[in-house]
Amino acid sequence: MTDENTDFLYPMVDGTQQDASTLLEDLARSAAHKAERSARLTMATLEATGAQLDGIATALDERFAAGGRLFTCGNGGSATDAEGVAAMFWSPPADAELTEVRSLPARSLVADVSVLTALSNDIGFDVVYSRQVIAHARDGDIVMGFSTSGNSVNVIKAFEEGHRRGLLTVGFAGNDGGAMARCAELDHCLVVRADSVHRIQETQSAAAHELWRRVQRRLTGRQAA
Repeated sequence: MTDENTDFLYPMVDGTQQDASTLLEDLARSAAHKAERSARLTMATLEATGAQLDGIATALDERFAAGGRLFTCGNGGSATDAEGVAAMFWSPPADAELTEVRSLPARSLVADVSVLTALSNDIGFDVVYSRQVIAHARDGDIVMGFSTSGNSVNVIKAFEEGHRRGLLTVGFAGNDGGAMARCAELDHCLVVRADSVHRIQETQSAAAHELWRRVQRRLTGRQAA
């Protein structure tokens, strides 16, 4: 155990609180408030970026139709998002809004722990994704990166390397977009305008899911045509 102060995570919890029912009510109220904020931010972001999502979906559809593959990356919670997005494309879930779904080639650059630790130990953490792009990707593929701050150096280096090799580069950022928004090698940068890491991640996840839906609809339309 450590003496690290985690009170900031639960400001409604007083260390001297003895009334369990009051504490549970406060916790439930806090959870409901956060869920409401997340839902509002997600709705506002999807509305504001609708045209951008269409543009990204069209670009991804064209790459997949030509045999392209998706590579995803991120750090911390964004690494989990990157893995989830790769899994969603590769092993698509059933979706009530879609009549059918298709598996698309996707790989998470976060998944191989031995590669991540070898590169981190031998070269540096900044290149753990760009070196994998060099090893696995080819012209026509896609690299998609997630960062709540928009300042993740290793993700930006993956975009730079991907751009040099003819990959489509797609980024999800938070706040004002950070360095991602200024990255000349990034073809598409979707920014969640918020300052809460938790709300940014939740909204990025929802936006990525909506992007997947739009790609699936384009694939279905292409098959019908």
